[in-house]
Amino acid sequence: MIGRFARIGRVALAATALALVLPGVSAAESLRQVMADAYTNSQLLEQNRYLLRVQDESVNLAYAALLPTADFVASTSRDLVNNTTTTTFRLLGEISIYQGGSRIAARRSAEAAVNAARQQLVSLEQQVLLDAVTAYLEVWEATQIVDVRERNVRVLSEQLRAARDRFEVGEDTRTDVAQAESQLATARSALAAAQGTLEIARELFNIAVGRYPNGLPDPGGLPRLPASEAAAQDLARQVHPAVQARQFEVTAAEFGVEEARGATRPQISIDLSAGETVRAPTVRQEGESASIGLTLTQPLYRGGRLPALERQALAQVEAVRYGLNQQVLVNLQTVGNAYARLRIATAQIQASDQRIRAAQLAFEGVREEAALGARTTLDVLDAEQDLLEARIGRIEAQSDLYSASYGILAAAGLLTVTHLELPVPQYDVDAYPAAFPGGRPRIASPQGDRLDALLQAIGRD
Repeated sequence: MIGRFARIGRVALAATALALVLPGVSAAESLRQVMADAYTNSQLLEQNRYLLRVQDESVNLAYAALLPTADFVASTSRDLVNNTTTTTFRLLGEISIYQGGSRIAARRSAEAAVNAARQQLVSLEQQVLLDAVTAYLEVWEATQIVDVRERNVRVLSEQLRAARDRFEVGEDTRTDVAQAESQLATARSALAAAQGTLEIARELFNIAVGRYPNGLPDPGGLPRLPASEAAAQDLARQVHPAVQARQFEVTAAEFGVEEARGATRPQISIDLSAGETVRAPTVRQEGESASIGLTLTQPLYRGGRLPALERQALAQVEAVRYGLNQQVLVNLQTVGNAYARLRIATAQIQASDQRIRAAQLAFEGVREEAALGARTTLDVLDAEQDLLEARIGRIEAQSDLYSASYGILAAAGLLTVTHLELPVPQYDVDAYPAAFPGGRPRIASPQGDRLDALLQAIGRD
């Protein structure tokens, strides 16, 4: 069902912001491949897939408690006085007729817990992909800043050389040369810091993706987003995997109450027994036996244990419900923050473009005026610094634009392999439980029905 979100409309951004995004196919595929590699190489996802298998087995265990049991029992004993050996073979069977509904409730609770674990796995998948996007953007941003600062060092080196030449012919003073030297030293220091930031980003990339980056291009076009902030809030409120996991946890807790109450009710079972006794050394058959019995057990007093279990289960239901409410609030806040970041980044890109154009004109003008003696070397250096800061500001704003866009997807529950259609085989959560006797894929859930209704309400292409 998550894949149906892939057809939700694009966000309405300012035309100037969209013009700043390079929509090259190879660039877009590069970021997609990074996310696919992160999904494939994630040790955290692999760990939680095995934890999901542990949860799958709890369903089989609960289902087994509803089925008849059979045991074969063989025992032997020796009479030391008569020097004889007696061997007994027995076949025992038990069929549970009624357990107060506790075992059925336990099975349904286990199934709900499995569905919750599956949604938690999807939520973790979102985090893995978001970490990959963040790592990509940090490396890309750091690389761009290093390039800008390297160009700045080259320009300042030329300016220092020119200042020294003018000083030799008496056109500049020692102060002008010292100012150029100071500015170049500052630029080299900033370049070293930027290179260090790039190395740190590369290490974080290796953790997030499972390999080191190899020449990352521009991230490409913006991802497809919900049609509006309100639509994203609807998705975050009802579709987000963390919310769905909480909903299943509430269901599991409610069945837990039924399980606790069932333990106070009568229990009825049928007992079957068949046996044979053989005595040695005469090897004569002592007798055969077969019986069937009906047993009713009504708990009367367990030291207050059963009421305590029921109260504990009721408290667990309320705790999970409040956890669900809190998760919805957190998701809505995350959506609001992401859209605010998107608007801020859009405005910053527009302002950065204007600043770059103005700073470029100012730098060229100051440089020409300095060549005519109307400006000092310090004026040229200051103009160059303004242009540098404008370019770096645009790089940072463009990175924030991508980060906010993918943050919106994550907040709405859409940052998944299915929605993004990443080129990687998706993990099949039904494969493991279906591979064993008694294993069954999960049936359609009420949460899934509500999801379909929500998609109908917000509109699908």
